[in-house]
Amino acid sequence: MMHAIVSLLLALPAVPLQAAAADGFAAGTTGGVGGATVVVDTTDELLTAIDTVGPLIIQVSGTIAITSKQGVRPNKTILGVGSNPTITGGGFDFYRSSNVIVRNLTFVDAEDDAINVGQQSHHIWIDHNTFVRPVDGSIDIVRGADYVTVSWNHFAGTDKSMLIGHSDGASGTDVGHLKVTIHHNWFDGSRQRHPRVRFGEPVHVYNNYFDGNELYGIASTMNAGVVAEANYFANVPYPCFSTGGYADSGPGRLVQRSNVFTSSGTCQAGGTVAEPSAYYSYTLDPAASVPSLVQAGAGAGRI
Repeated sequence: MMHAIVSLLLALPAVPLQAAAADGFAAGTTGGVGGATVVVDTTDELLTAIDTVGPLIIQVSGTIAITSKQGVRPNKTILGVGSNPTITGGGFDFYRSSNVIVRNLTFVDAEDDAINVGQQSHHIWIDHNTFVRPVDGSIDIVRGADYVTVSWNHFAGTDKSMLIGHSDGASGTDVGHLKVTIHHNWFDGSRQRHPRVRFGEPVHVYNNYFDGNELYGIASTMNAGVVAEANYFANVPYPCFSTGGYADSGPGRLVQRSNVFTSSGTCQAGGTVAEPSAYYSYTLDPAASVPSLVQAGAGAGRI
């Protein structure tokens, strides 16, 4: 089945790139605006570009193989262009980085995490990407990272899709941070962590399509605060864990409203959570329209 998914991804036509701005907690992120634009199509060119000091717009063309997780300096836009821009074998790492945009890329077979946002990194926008077969997580947001938006991505049969807060023992670095917006993503047969959250508040999960997730949808643990609204859950046995904790992690808080559950279990919810609207304005799509909207618009090649 996964070979069929990869074949489908490679067959997607190129579409014109349209201007867009970061929203949610990453609002105000401008990436490489003000810097030069470079086109990269080799490993060395990509690694040099992401390690350049100062603003830079990096246009990724074709398939580029990298290893492990490669560091990205602040003030970068990493944007796939042309037909099926792909990063294979490795991923991107944010260590005390900020103001970075990652858009319109397919990440295939990352040997660790495809994208790791860590060590107090902030204002990171991850938009319209596709994730296929990472060995570990598709996206990790950890170690005091903050002001991140994950929007319009396609998680194609991934296992550990998104982790927010890496350890039950990380309260010292994470409490008061890990503010993340997650919207209009397609969790397509992915198994777990959509997201799994420790400590972060608020984590705002809205207008996502949870599609056949084998283990669970959302887990709020270790006193995290999650607001889940106007999502569509289809064939998800455990849409939400929260007040009962999950695995070895203690309970969290979760507010759920206006969600649709089709052939799915009950969303475990309880407690109060800081409202995302206190931080930014947003408009909800009706939950019933989410499957069609998200399937049509999420992933690489759809901007």
